[in-house]
Formats: sequence, structure tokens, C-alpha cells
Amino acid sequence: VLFLFCAALTEHKILFLSSSYQRLTDACRALLALMFPLKYSFTYVPILPAQLLEVLSTPTPFIIGVHSIFQSETQELLDVVIADLDGGTVNVPECVHISLLPEPLLQQTREALSMVLDPELEVADLAFPPSTISASSLKMQDKEIRAVFLRLFAQLLQGYRWCLHIIRIHPEPVIRFHKVR
Repeated sequence: VLFLFCAALTEHKILFLSSSYQRLTDACRALLALMFPLKYSFTYVPILPAQLLEVLSTPTPFIIGVHSIFQSETQELLDVVIADLDGGTVNVPECVHISLLPEPLLQQTREALSMVLDPELEVADLAFPPSTISASSLKMQDKEIRAVFLRLFAQLLQGYRWCLHIIRIHPEPVIRFHKVR
């Protein structure tokens, strides 16, 4: 999930394959939800009809879901990250390089997600674990996952105002972003 999240943030082409239309829709929507507060501004098609498979050759980034019976048509795509939801695999072509999160944030996010998804891991090595460790309800787990990604964005964007430069040449000030800072 973190790999697909980083691929979406760095504007790569992402293709979901599944034999279940519900799973395709859920996966596409979940990836967009994890990007909150950012909005995905490229092509987003949770279920692509068979007649439009040529859209997969577009040069622009996308998040698209395709039924797995069309998997043979997707094999020749050289620059598309393919997530097989039925097999649980993510295939990244050799020519695609996805930048992951900076190391302290990546490890913290992985640990936070594992504690949300499998809370028993936190006490697995204790000699005397507490007797009452229960997983959160699905609704609460959803909120906890969203909180992990919202905290990640807060850490990533912390201090961004330091890079803003206000130019007061015009009657209204213009704000520019300095990448060097």
C-alpha cells in the first residue's frame, strides 16, 4: 500500500487488476482517500470498459481498474505499475523508478500501520502480555489508518511556509515556492 501510495504521489501510472468489480472500485477509492488532503488531478477510472483499453497507453499518469480477464492486454505496458488484487502482488517494470518516503518517515509509517492492522504485534515479545488485546472495529480501524496518513502528510509538509517567498511588486502579493530552500 505504501508503494502504491508513493507511486500515486509521484505521478506514476497505476493499474489495478481484479476479477471483482467491487474490489477494483474499493482499491481505487482507497488509494485516493489515503492521499487526503491532496487531490488526484489526473485520469481516474475505477472500472475501465473493455472498449477503452487503449487508454492504458496514454502518456499521462492515471489510476485505472481493469477486470482481470484483460490481463493479457496489459502485459505489454512498459511504464505502468500493476497491482494484482486477486494475487496480492505489485509489479513494477524495470524502467519505472518510484521514490519512497524519506527513511525515518517510512519506518514510522510502516510501524504505525502494522500496529493498527495487527495490534497483537505490539505485545508479541512480552514475557507477560496483557490478557485483553483486541483489534479495533472496522470503522475505528478506518479512522486509525486515515490518522496515520494524515500524520504522515503533516510530517512531510511541516515547515513548507519557510520555502514560500512573497513578492510585493503587484498590488496583490504573489507567493512563489523556492525549491532551493
